[in-house]
Amino acid sequence: MHTEAVLESLRRWKEQPDQAQSQTTVTARADGTQAVIEAGPFSWRADLPSALGGAHQAPSPTALLLGALAGCAVVFLRDTLAPLLNVPVTDVRATVRGRADFRGLLGLDGVAPDLTDLTLEIEVTSPRAEREVHSLVQAWLERCPVYLALLTPMAVDTRVAIRQG
Repeated sequence: MHTEAVLESLRRWKEQPDQAQSQTTVTARADGTQAVIEAGPFSWRADLPSALGGAHQAPSPTALLLGALAGCAVVFLRDTLAPLLNVPVTDVRATVRGRADFRGLLGLDGVAPDLTDLTLEIEVTSPRAEREVHSLVQAWLERCPVYLALLTPMAVDTRVAIRQG
């Protein structure tokens, strides 16, 4: 963990708030049945279950979305908020579950394609009192951008380019 880096960032951003602004760009392109997804120097893949036309060789986009929520719970709680709020944490585990009806994805009448019944379970191991750990988790619930994006509807500016070929 990089507690000093977090504290230094906080100090710097208080003095120069414009330096705290960030924009994440993620791109995806087709490669066989998979999508190759890239963000800066990192890349990963997504695929669909065979029932939806994929080869089931990589996590589905839905699994990646749920994984982003679970991953944010683990690293943002442990590596950023715990040191910032002075709550020692020895372990964090997160599990996210959600339901989808594939019939809706295939356009069957009367069946919604939405994710439903999202459940997030977070397990925090800490030597501190339960009250302090709950305060830490509450801070996460109020600050995690992935959680907040799922919780609060927002507009997505969608632009489509059509190319012949």
